[in-house]
Amino acid sequence: MTSKAPGRICLFGDHQDYLELPIIACAINRYITVQGIPNDTDSFKIHLPDLGESSSIRFRESDLSPIKGAHLPTTLYVVAQYGCHPNKGYDITIQGDIPINAGLSSSSAMVVAWVQWLLSTFGCNQETTPEFIGRLAYEAEVVAQNSPGGKMDQYTSAIGDIIYLETDERSYHKKIETTLEGLIIGASGVSKNTIGVLGDLKGQALEALAIIRKEVPTFSVHTATVSDYNLYKTLLPAHLDPFFYATIHNHMITQEALFALSEKEIDYKNIGRLLNAHHTILKDTLQITVPRIDAMIDAALQAGAYGAKIVGSGGGGCICALAPLEKQQAVIQAIQQAGAVDAYAVQLSKGVHIL
Repeated sequence: MTSKAPGRICLFGDHQDYLELPIIACAINRYITVQGIPNDTDSFKIHLPDLGESSSIRFRESDLSPIKGAHLPTTLYVVAQYGCHPNKGYDITIQGDIPINAGLSSSSAMVVAWVQWLLSTFGCNQETTPEFIGRLAYEAEVVAQNSPGGKMDQYTSAIGDIIYLETDERSYHKKIETTLEGLIIGASGVSKNTIGVLGDLKGQALEALAIIRKEVPTFSVHTATVSDYNLYKTLLPAHLDPFFYATIHNHMITQEALFALSEKEIDYKNIGRLLNAHHTILKDTLQITVPRIDAMIDAALQAGAYGAKIVGSGGGGCICALAPLEKQQAVIQAIQQAGAVDAYAVQLSKGVHIL
């Protein structure tokens, strides 16, 4: 049996989900697969051919505990809380075509595929839905390991297509029933520091919001506007102002994008404008880009893309561009000529599934 989970692009809401603000993201047709063949041991023999690595995990419940940075054994610990108890060893092969450490959620796709494989193979005490798989993957990758990320990656990979996700405790989501043609990925080849960047930006954004809430108990980031930013920014020390600015403005862009993507006929130029506006904040305010990313973005726009932005936590990784289909190849070539190690078109994908 093979479990398959897609990577994702964050279209709107980067650095928002850990603040419990909404995001819009889509699953793409790049995947991680988990395949298992029974063996006669009490262990999972893990093979990662893409990395040239192998390891072994004993699955007895007494051996299980959360381990920082170790997604596979931590997932075993989490699924055990929901009645999933492996009773047979397997040789597990995990591989895929999602670039690693590039902002397309290869690690989350792996955890999502692993959760589904475990639940499908050994069962659990709850109905196995895409939402449930996404929740357990989030608990394994973020909650159990006390990591700084949010829910976007796991839920998008599990549910698939384009989703709007409220990232607070309700995890309300809905699929945005539209096709978004002309998506392009450009890989910079610059590895990103996900945990470091996320931890730093999250800490400063939360500090800014805490100061404002202390002075203005009625303040709600979920309903805040530009007027609120202008009114309350004087309460903050100068070094926290950019994080408050980005929080308010990116949230408003996401809300505008939700409306735009829900139209019967998509205005691609407007979606591109919103992508550019979001990227400008990520680049100029949060300063999470690097020169090669900047060059790739500029090249995509000059070649005729509607819009383009960095994807993921920042500091490297990938960009996504939205281009007219007739200009897609020209945009891909421009991104490559600007220094990308790879660039290619992608399509929307369904969520996690069994082959």
